[in-house]
Amino acid sequence: MARKKNEQFSDDDQDYGDEPNFDDPEGFVDDVSDEELLGDFLSNKPCETDGVENVVVVDNIPKVGQARQEKLRSVIDKLFSTFGQINKEFYPVDEEGNTKGYAFLEYKNSENAEEAVKSLNNHRLDKSHTFAVNLFTDFQKYEHIPEKWEPPTPQPYKVQTDLYNFLIEPDGYDQFCVAAETAPNAIQVQFWQNTLPEPMELETRDRFTETFVKWSPQGTYIVTFHKQGVVLWAGTTFARVNRFQQAATHFVDFSPCENYLVTYGPTPDGQKIIIWDIRTGLEKRTFISKGNMSRFRWSHDDRYVAYMGENAIFIHETPTFYLLDLKSIKIPGIRNFSWSPTDNIIAYWVAEVTDVPAKVTLMEIPRRTEIRNKILFNVAECKIHWQQSGDYLCVKVDRFSKSRKDKKDSDVKFLGMFYNLEIFHMREKDIPVDSVEIKELILAFAWEPVGTKFAIIHGEPNIANVTFYEVKKGQKPNLVKKLEKKVCGHLFWSPRGQFIVLANLTMGTFEFVDTENDFVVMNSGDHFRASEVEWDPTGRYCVTGVSAWKVKEDNGYYIWSFQGKVTKRVMLKNFEQFLWRPRPKTLLSEQQQKEIKKNLKKYYAQFESKDRLRTTRASKELLEKRAHLRELFMEYRVKRIEDYNNQKTRRLELRNHVDTDNLNTEDVEEEIVEFLIKEETTIIE
Repeated sequence: MARKKNEQFSDDDQDYGDEPNFDDPEGFVDDVSDEELLGDFLSNKPCETDGVENVVVVDNIPKVGQARQEKLRSVIDKLFSTFGQINKEFYPVDEEGNTKGYAFLEYKNSENAEEAVKSLNNHRLDKSHTFAVNLFTDFQKYEHIPEKWEPPTPQPYKVQTDLYNFLIEPDGYDQFCVAAETAPNAIQVQFWQNTLPEPMELETRDRFTETFVKWSPQGTYIVTFHKQGVVLWAGTTFARVNRFQQAATHFVDFSPCENYLVTYGPTPDGQKIIIWDIRTGLEKRTFISKGNMSRFRWSHDDRYVAYMGENAIFIHETPTFYLLDLKSIKIPGIRNFSWSPTDNIIAYWVAEVTDVPAKVTLMEIPRRTEIRNKILFNVAECKIHWQQSGDYLCVKVDRFSKSRKDKKDSDVKFLGMFYNLEIFHMREKDIPVDSVEIKELILAFAWEPVGTKFAIIHGEPNIANVTFYEVKKGQKPNLVKKLEKKVCGHLFWSPRGQFIVLANLTMGTFEFVDTENDFVVMNSGDHFRASEVEWDPTGRYCVTGVSAWKVKEDNGYYIWSFQGKVTKRVMLKNFEQFLWRPRPKTLLSEQQQKEIKKNLKKYYAQFESKDRLRTTRASKELLEKRAHLRELFMEYRVKRIEDYNNQKTRRLELRNHVDTDNLNTEDVEEEIVEFLIKEETTIIE
């Protein structure tokens, strides 16, 4: 390109050439429009707006006179202000001063207006009035509908991946994934199958996620996190199934039946929560949390999703996600709640206020019927623990003998603490409640997933006792075993029951206990700095891991058998997560499962035959490997002998034509030569 001459180069003798001419030739006609040439650039061009995209139109509001207009405005403001700040509002009136039945509300931005339309359209205010809420821009959109309808172009059918291939593995081997950081915000995820004698690697994905991964409850999907949102993967090759856009998503939650996904992302005022339909990828409902909302909790059958607000529980029905009966459940003083894992029953507790005692309540949904109450006095805190089968509920109650207010910070201090376990028998008439009093500090509580036992750790953190209780129909909880002076702080039951791990995650020590055979400690071991314990879905294996989220050294994981024997040790730099792939609930009835257990001996021969075949196959593979190595050695040996024979002429030249290959070693004479190395003199008196 020629360089333009100017004064600062006037003293330079170099010739830069003539200045180029970029003008179009005379009569030139440009047939390329700016939109074609700069379409991507022009799409980002700022445009003038009149602000109508922030305005919503609310139809079917009550027609009231001037005396009742103030009350109407307050009701409308209370409903619509939950989605953002309302800058202006306008209620048209007729000649007599009565409202005309519709109103205009202007929000701070268009996002708030869209949220209001999605949430409050078809909202029922009372028996006679149901809102019709639309964006003001909808009028312009529907005014310009083309007169001639053009059918949409059909989308080509996309072959879906098999989502349940992992369930038809003939030997029932479980899968697991391992995540490790390879670069900042770049996590490598390995997928393995826990085969014998060694796990088999299925897939490795570099930069698969930016933070962490999470399996869905039934193991169908795995979710990865990215700046723009989250992605679901599934199938044999873990192909992408769907993506959900919400910037900076930091947490997700699946519904139990995997129909819906909840994403949580930050906003300037709190966090934005979106509920998505997993199969269609459509946004079903959006909530803006300002700090007073709990996480969303699902009923066991995906029919309801609930969250706790200030003095209320809000329950939404699926698939419409409207409020149940269009109103919340007012519960003054509510502190926490939890769904039954098998029934549409909510357990919640209310804190003590002055002379009004605390209360634990069971409520049946959707009828909102209180089916059981338990009044409690001198309550500091409650924890709700459901048994997996829903047959029993335990409420751990922290109680006090005295309380006083701290003069410095006005906090209430509790003295003389003791603890109660309130056991609700859910399947019995009138739901009787048994109480177990524990004088010592309760460090941990855990129900047996399959069975009727529960375990608690109580006492001092360094030297605690582990006590097991059994609950039977029509009987009070029975203490069946007490293991004394155990250094542990966490309980991890096998998903199939019977076996439990007593873990001390501070010191990294673990004890494996069989609760069916006199609570014998089968084995104990240690994994220094271990920060997590994960059972596989079948209860055959257990994993302990040292995550880089806790410490940066000694990262890796151990795989243990249910008897407490380490079967594999893996040290992995920047290891972060180990997750077994969950399995869906069995389709067999309880009776069918009992029949299989009863006739299990019939299958022993089949299992032993498979084990022998696997062992034989492993031995065969080992023998084939050794034979192959021997063949390689023999080929190498033959080649080296051939080279040796070819070099014989040169050897004879170097050795004065003496053929050392044919020397008789028996003619060698052996001569012994002695040397004086050291002489010592010892004087004996």
